[in-house]
Amino acid sequence: MQKPSIPKGTRDFSPAEMAKRNYIFDTIRSVFHLYGFKQIETPAMENLSTLMGKYGEEGDKLLFKILNSGDFLSDVQPDDLKNQHLSRLTNQLCEKGLRYDLTVPFARFVVMHRNEIAFPFKRFQIQPVWRADRPQKGRYREFFQCDADIVGSDALLNEVELIQIIDTVYQRFGIRVSIKMNNRKILSGIAEIIGEADKITDITVAIDKLDKTGLENVNEELASKGIAPEAIAKLQPIILLSGSNREKLEKLKNLLQASATGLKGVEELEIILNKADLSAIKNELELDLTLARGLNYYTGAIFEVKALDVEIGSITGGGRYDNLTGVFGMPDVSGVGISFGADRIFDVLNQLELYPANSGQQTQILFVNFGEKEENHILPILSDLRKQGINTEIYPEAVKMKKQMSYADDNHIPFVAIAGENEIAEGKISVKNMTTGEQLSMSAQELYQFVAKS
Repeated sequence: MQKPSIPKGTRDFSPAEMAKRNYIFDTIRSVFHLYGFKQIETPAMENLSTLMGKYGEEGDKLLFKILNSGDFLSDVQPDDLKNQHLSRLTNQLCEKGLRYDLTVPFARFVVMHRNEIAFPFKRFQIQPVWRADRPQKGRYREFFQCDADIVGSDALLNEVELIQIIDTVYQRFGIRVSIKMNNRKILSGIAEIIGEADKITDITVAIDKLDKTGLENVNEELASKGIAPEAIAKLQPIILLSGSNREKLEKLKNLLQASATGLKGVEELEIILNKADLSAIKNELELDLTLARGLNYYTGAIFEVKALDVEIGSITGGGRYDNLTGVFGMPDVSGVGISFGADRIFDVLNQLELYPANSGQQTQILFVNFGEKEENHILPILSDLRKQGINTEIYPEAVKMKKQMSYADDNHIPFVAIAGENEIAEGKISVKNMTTGEQLSMSAQELYQFVAKS
């Protein structure tokens, strides 16, 4: 008999892991609510017409496609099948696919519900996404994204608010981070002044790797893309720009004098930094000119967050986009958003041991079961404790005490309540602290106060 298994790149989560994951989701959700964002959900599967062509050629290959129901071969042309015309076969076999991210489904949602939405629309979404990627450490085929976006407003105050959200979330987690920011207009301006405006994508993809591969490899990649040696030379002082955020902006104003687009990007960053200074941001905010973000739909400010005490990739990212809904026939809707990488945050919190000792989800007290008479005495007490918010269990069978105590240990239940014949006669409950071994006697009302304080 074949042993059961799960697809590569997916995971099961134990109760202990789910308690940690829920701590992450609940913390992020509570901060989103704090800033006035409203939650939506979209289906796991979308029409392929919604998804295809939105993520570039590579992204299209990574979409999980779903076979049509019933006789999925009924519409297939025999010639296509015989000659293995994959793209045509895909269109005939599959109408739907699993969502690749939350942003494109969100754009589709905004267009479909435009008459019900009040703009600016502040939405958040915490749901799984799927990518047919090669599984490796830290890269999964099924993973969660936690997105917040504001659409229908050009105001830079939105960017400032997203920086505050990032800062608040990581303060609550106790993770020290660097919030890196740049602006796509600055990157366009740089490409313009070095005479390679049409190579903006190649330039941004290359310089985005500076901290991973080093300057020499970046320059080699630029040369391999056909960028002229004099253009690469002009790029060096810009890539290696140093100093404080203000100093970098002043230097950029001089370097980008000939580019109206570049200067507009500098102006936007200056406004964001000035307003962020008024917002008591606790984490480091750094202007990083090598930050490019992979997705080409960003048009303004872009963000990326790095943990300072753990070697790991970006744990949050995002930026401003000007026409995401245009692909669905609703042009000129500007938006800005961020996405928290829940799976990477999970790894960071594990490595730094920053999870709270009690997640608030585990059982706080277990009642020992001695038999039907004692069970009937305990049931009303259980109801009262649960009404008062105490997570309470009773062992379902009157088995040996040792087995019931082992259950409490295995499930990390801090207290065990004993209400046997003697305790019932005295109107008391014995409570054993499973960590210290100490045992106390108290009334049912005192028990509530005792567990609530512990």
